[in-house]
Amino acid sequence: QVHLVQSGGGLVQAGGSLRLSCAASGSIFSANVMAWYRQAPGKQREWVASIGRTGGTDYVDSVKGRFTISRDTGRNTVYLQMNSLKPEDTAAYYCSYTGAATYWGQGTQVTVSS
Repeated sequence: QVHLVQSGGGLVQAGGSLRLSCAASGSIFSANVMAWYRQAPGKQREWVASIGRTGGTDYVDSVKGRFTISRDTGRNTVYLQMNSLKPEDTAAYYCSYTGAATYWGQGTQVTVSS
């Protein structure tokens, strides 16, 4: 079993920055994939970024150059640094851990005002 606890998020003006954190506990293997997703009201959950076994990262096109995913293996924590935020980034953000199953954090709201 894996438990994910998120922190960060909040309200920010367009152009601002926020950092999300996701701390994992339980049957964690540092080599597994961790990712961030988001879900805006009335829309499906969307993959945002992921970081893999060797630290390789990937991003949805809409956040490339603005968001950075990173992980602290020793602390079993993954981060999402979000810069140059836009109103369209407004959503509930969720971290995930994929091992034998996929586990989700509780979600955190990010609201970007114009």
